[in-house]
Amino acid sequence: MNTKFRSGFISIVGRPNVGKSTFLNAIIGQKIAITSPKPQTTRNRILGIKTTQDYQMVFVDTPGIHKPKHELGRLLDQTAQSAIEGMDAVLFMVDQEKGLAEDHIIRLFQGVSSPVYLIINKVDTLKSKIEIDKIIISYMNAYPFAGFFPISAIEGTNLNHVMDELVKCLPVGYPLFGETEVTDQSDFQLMSEIIREKVLYHTQEEVPHAVAVVIEHTEMNAGVYEVHATIVVERNTQKQILIGKGGDMLKQIGTEARKEINKILDTKIHLILWVKVKKDWRNRPSDLKSFGYDKNE
Repeated sequence: MNTKFRSGFISIVGRPNVGKSTFLNAIIGQKIAITSPKPQTTRNRILGIKTTQDYQMVFVDTPGIHKPKHELGRLLDQTAQSAIEGMDAVLFMVDQEKGLAEDHIIRLFQGVSSPVYLIINKVDTLKSKIEIDKIIISYMNAYPFAGFFPISAIEGTNLNHVMDELVKCLPVGYPLFGETEVTDQSDFQLMSEIIREKVLYHTQEEVPHAVAVVIEHTEMNAGVYEVHATIVVERNTQKQILIGKGGDMLKQIGTEARKEINKILDTKIHLILWVKVKKDWRNRPSDLKSFGYDKNE
């Protein structure tokens, strides 16, 4: 074994929609976390594992920290906050906006013993270095960050500099996962998340946030993986939107999800989608548990 091999955990925290999952996918080199323009896309704590001959970094992608409006939101917030403690490093991801959410998260860093780095994402959308400098100064005046990195997760800008710094934070030790593992998610979790991602892209207003996806049944038939999944919503109007005129919306969601699952899992699947109404499921602990949203408590 390489006696200088390093391994450890690094969490990625920030408010919703700053690009945490896009950053993780770029670092790992493949898609393991769904992304969308909608806030609160990430609902579970996801591990992304980056392994080289010299180190293994285990990144913890977390839901965006926000003011909860329901029981699901409270669980997501709790999941994200719990990922700040006990890490070898913390990445605080922001973009050009600094508001109450960022101030709240910065307060959570008080007493954290591990180094916290400021990651300014989406610099490709900023017009000048002066704008970037203003953002950096506003944050560095608020907390003694161990360092800062202006990046563009979508374009890959400066990601190598972030990695070079993070290696220094990792303790010497053995690999924590197999060298070919890139995530801790099961195939069922990946499939349900990809289906939910397609819903996020094709629906508006409250519908995306009221959706859960459950893989109900799978079986192999003649070399084709048959997958039955239920999309859960809270109201009949949301169900009607998801199904669409003549079933067009549901068909489009299913087609796009099937193609991506085929690619990621490298297997042929036949995807069968159903839509079910479960009133106020985001506030019911029993429903949250059955849909897999309490395991990170």
